[in-house]
This record gives sequence, C-alpha cells and structure tokens, in this order.
Amino acid sequence: MTGPLPTGHIVDGRYKVQRFIGEGGMQYVYEALDNVIGRQVALKTPKNRSATKRFRRSAIVAARVNHPNVAKTLDYLKVEEQRFLVEELIRGEDLASALLKDAQVLDPYLAARVFHHLAKGVAAAHHAGVVHRDLKPTNVMVTGGYNATEIKLTDFGIAKLAEEELEAAAEGGAETLSLSQTAVGALPYMAPEAIEKPREVGKPADVWSLGAMMYHLVTGNPPFGMGLQAVRGILTSEVPPPPPFVLRNPQFRPLAEQIMELAKGCMNKDPVKRPTSDQVVQACERFCYSVAGRESGKVQRIQYGSYGFISTASGAVFFHMNSVYGPERLTAGDTVVFVRHTGGGADRAHPVMKLRS
Repeated sequence: MTGPLPTGHIVDGRYKVQRFIGEGGMQYVYEALDNVIGRQVALKTPKNRSATKRFRRSAIVAARVNHPNVAKTLDYLKVEEQRFLVEELIRGEDLASALLKDAQVLDPYLAARVFHHLAKGVAAAHHAGVVHRDLKPTNVMVTGGYNATEIKLTDFGIAKLAEEELEAAAEGGAETLSLSQTAVGALPYMAPEAIEKPREVGKPADVWSLGAMMYHLVTGNPPFGMGLQAVRGILTSEVPPPPPFVLRNPQFRPLAEQIMELAKGCMNKDPVKRPTSDQVVQACERFCYSVAGRESGKVQRIQYGSYGFISTASGAVFFHMNSVYGPERLTAGDTVVFVRHTGGGADRAHPVMKLRS
C-alpha cells in the first residue's frame, strides 16, 4: 500500500490504525491499537524508498536505548514490501510545537529543565553506543505543554551505532545527508563536522546539538540563524553573545549565565574540547530550577509600569515586572504562562513568560 493508511486498516493482523497523527520528511505517523495486548501505540511507516533504507537501521538502533527520556521502540515488521516501526505512543507534541509555537523564548527555569532531561536522554543513547545525529526540536516530544511532564527523544532515523559508518551520507545525490530536506531542517543545530565530514560524526555532534537547541530556547533564535544560512556561521564564527534581555534581569541572570556558559561549551568548534554527554548531565544537575506546575492567564492591568495582575479562572495573581522574562515588556491583554506562589493578600506569579497573540 502506498500513501497514508486509512483508518481501520490492520497491519500484520495486529495493529489497527485509529488516526493519522502527522508526517515528517521521512515517515507517516499514526495512532494504532495493538490488538494483541490492548494498548495504544505509535505506528510509523516510511514515505519513500530513501526513507525505507534507513528505517530498519532506525529500529535496531533505537531499540538499544532504554531510558525515560527516550521513546521506546516496541516492534519492527515488514509486510510485503512495506516496513513499520512501532513505538510507545507519546500524547504530546514535538518541542517546536509544544514550547516554541506560542512562545518566542523560554524562561531559564523551564529551559534548564528541558536541557537536563534532553542531556539525560542523549547520555543514555551514548552509553548504548548510539549517536542520534539528528537532534532538533521536531525530534523531541513533550507532554504537558509548558509543564513539560515528559520530555523524550525520538526519531533516530539517521542515527547509527557508534562503530558503524553512516551509509546514507556516502551515497551521494539527493540522498546525501548534507543535501536532504531532513538535514536542512536540522542545520541550525548541526555540528561543524556533521556538515563537513558526515562520515566522521560521533557523540560530540549530539552534544553540539544540545547546546544549539538550548541557545535557541533561551534567546529566541538558533545561534547561527536558520536553514542554509546557518552553515557559514557554524563553520567559521564564534558563538554570538546572547541578546541583552537574557542577562539584564537580576532575577534570571545567575541561571541564564549557567545555561549560556554550558551551551557555549557544547558548541566548541573542536569536538574533543566539548563536554561529554555525561558531563553535560552533571552540569545540569547543578542548575537550580523550579518544577512547579504552570498555568496561563491574561494580564489584567499594569500599574506604574512596574507591577500588575494576571486574570485567571481561580482569581487574580500579582506579578512584578522583574519576574517577567523575555525581550518584550508586558501590556494589558497579553497572554502569559506563569508559576503561582501562594502568599498573603494575593498569590504571586514568578516566573512570567509572554505568549504570542
């Protein structure tokens, strides 16, 4: 069967397609019911011959990693000429949709939490001898929205065992890693060696990608720009300093400085000088960040340009402008995400993060 599978289609007498979730550059993704043990799963199938070549390798590689911050591979099957990969179903969105679609930046507390969990997932993969090679926001799944209750790496579609060569990168033509659509989307987060010498890419390339993603989350933009324009900067430029707002506010500066220092170290041009994934995890363990639940509301009013109130279903919440993180000042009517702290008089919000209209 070619093209998307219809609802109700049963694969190999076991997996019943229930709904189409979406598609990436290489695959279609469905929610399916495993009729044998009665659980919901994610069913993935390649879109074209190029993707099919990588699909079995993806299943074998990903199955070696077992960690809460990595999506579990459950099954791999071939039905006639079509391949299927079965993974745990993650009821969330990719990081780009869950956290960056409505927010230009993440406050350092939330960014530190994301950094920590991603680093643990990458370290687990590296301990299993696996290099992901395609770390980017769309290959990270997040549940719980801005509460980030679960953060998992997925789509090891161009990953490899550390001791193997990346076959697809050497094939040339439209399937070459540096020219593929998948790679163009990954470029802002790719290490220099992944662009120049894809055969030699190893674990340090994943560490670079971690740093580039964290720079993006905290500052609002990838360190060297988007798409193909990022290539020159990645290969020749130093990591640019963060925009002034990142370190301007004393409420956020200590943690923001720690994150930016670690992210910069991850993006050292020399792979040997980057920290290992284990060292990144250890550095993240020294971060002091809140895991309290977040809620949303609208700015009700602002008084004297220094403080105001957020309107929520459970009542007004006080905030001070020093608790707001981001490049723009809040105005009445803005939608925000915040952590509520109980106190006398009115509850207080900290941190406060503006969402796009």
